[in-house]
Amino acid sequence: MESYEILWKTTLPELEKTVSSISYDTYISQLTPVDVVGGKIILCTQSKLFADTVSAKMREKICEALKKSNADISDFSVVVANDREDYLNKFGNEAAAQAETQGAPVNPRFTFDSFVVGPSNEFIFAAAKAVAENAENPLEAYNPLFIYGGTGLGKTHILMAIANYIKLKKPSLNVLYATCEQFTNQMIDSLGKGKASPADFRNKYRGVDVLLIDDVQFLAKKQGVQTEFFHTFNELIMQNKQVVLTSDRPPKEIEVLEDRLRTRFEGGLFADVQPPDLETRIAILRKKSEEQKCLVDIKVLTYIAEMEGDDVRTLIGKLTKVVFASKLHERPITIDLVNEALKESAGEKQEELQAEDIIDCVCDFYKVVKADVVGKKKNKEFVEPRQICMYLITDMMNLPLITVGQLLGGRDHSTVVYSRDKIAEQMKSDTKLYTEINDIKKKLLKQ
Repeated sequence: MESYEILWKTTLPELEKTVSSISYDTYISQLTPVDVVGGKIILCTQSKLFADTVSAKMREKICEALKKSNADISDFSVVVANDREDYLNKFGNEAAAQAETQGAPVNPRFTFDSFVVGPSNEFIFAAAKAVAENAENPLEAYNPLFIYGGTGLGKTHILMAIANYIKLKKPSLNVLYATCEQFTNQMIDSLGKGKASPADFRNKYRGVDVLLIDDVQFLAKKQGVQTEFFHTFNELIMQNKQVVLTSDRPPKEIEVLEDRLRTRFEGGLFADVQPPDLETRIAILRKKSEEQKCLVDIKVLTYIAEMEGDDVRTLIGKLTKVVFASKLHERPITIDLVNEALKESAGEKQEELQAEDIIDCVCDFYKVVKADVVGKKKNKEFVEPRQICMYLITDMMNLPLITVGQLLGGRDHSTVVYSRDKIAEQMKSDTKLYTEINDIKKKLLKQ
C-alpha cells in the first residue's frame, strides 16, 4: 500500500465523525487517493460536480481530518479521473515534473524495514534512521551524513530508505534523491539549451529540505561541477537543511577533490559500511528468498552465503539465478541445483540482455506492433503489453525508472511504478498472466 493510501485510510475514520452519513456516503466514499505532490494528497473522483462540491463545501473538514491523521500533511486537491492509471495518463507529466522538483525516491521497495541490519552496518543504519526521524530539524552532529564503502553494500538502499521514510511520515518536506551523475548532467544541460535554466537548476537543488546524493566520488576532476556543488552544499547547511552523501571511498581518497569541499564532507558524521559477516549474509538471503515467495533451506542459504564475493549485490544475484533455475526446471532448490545454476550462468557467456530485447519479445508474444506499445494508444491490447514490458524491465534489469519510462514512449517514473506494481499484484491471482510472463522470461533467457 502506497503512502497516500495509508494516509487516506487513517483520515477516513476522522471524517466519519465530522460529516453526516449522507455526505460521507455521497461524496467522501467516492474519493480515491492517487498521489502526494507538493505537500498535498491528490484525490480523484469521476464527476466534476463532485470534485467542485468537495473542494468548496468540505475543504475545512477534510483538512482538519488530515491534520489529525498524524501524517504532517493538511491539504488536498481533487482531480477528475476514473482511477490512478487515468490520473497518470491525464496529469502524469505535470505530477512528475512537480515530484521531481520536490524530490522522489527511485525505488519504493528500499525501506528501513527491508534493510537487513548486522554488525557491519548497524551504525550506519542507526545514523540514517536518526537523520530521517529528525529531517525537519537536522541534528548538527549528523549534518552532513557521509557514508562510504565498496559497491553493492547497501549505500543506495540506505539513501532511498531515508527518502521513503520522509515521504511516508513527513510528506510536507521536500526530499530530493539524485546520483552525482544526474547532478552533473542536469547542471550541464542548464548551461546549454536544456529545458531548465541555471536558476531553475539551483532552485531545484537548493530549495529542498533534504538532499540525498549518491556516488559523490564522481565529482573527482570536475572542477566546475565541484564549485556548483560546493555552493549548493553550503546554502543547504546554512539553512539548516539535511544533506546525506555516499561514496565508494572516504573524501581524502577522492582524487582532485577541492580541499574546501573535502573539509565540508568531513564536517558532520563520517562513517563507513563494511562487507556483511556470514550471519548477516544468510539473513539477507533469507529475506530476499521470502520476498521472491520461495522457501529455501537454511543449509542452501548458508552454502550460497559462504561463496566468494563480499558485496550484497553479487550475493542476491546468485540467489536470483538459483530461484529462476528452480522455476525454469521445476526442481526444488538444493545444493546440487545451486552448483548447476551458477556453473551454467558462468559457463556459456551469453550476450547481455537489453531492454529492447524485452520489448521485442513481449510484442512478439502478444502479436502486437512495437510502435503501438511504445506509443500513446490506450487500447487494452496495447496497454497490458506495455505494462508487462515495464514490469519485466524493472524485474530483470537494473535500470532507473525514468529510463524505463523513456524507452516506452517517454512516460514518467510514476507510471512505471504503477504498471510494475499492478502487474506484480495481478500475477498473484491471475494464473494465466503468471504463466505468460514466465514463458516470456524463459524465451528471453534462452536467446
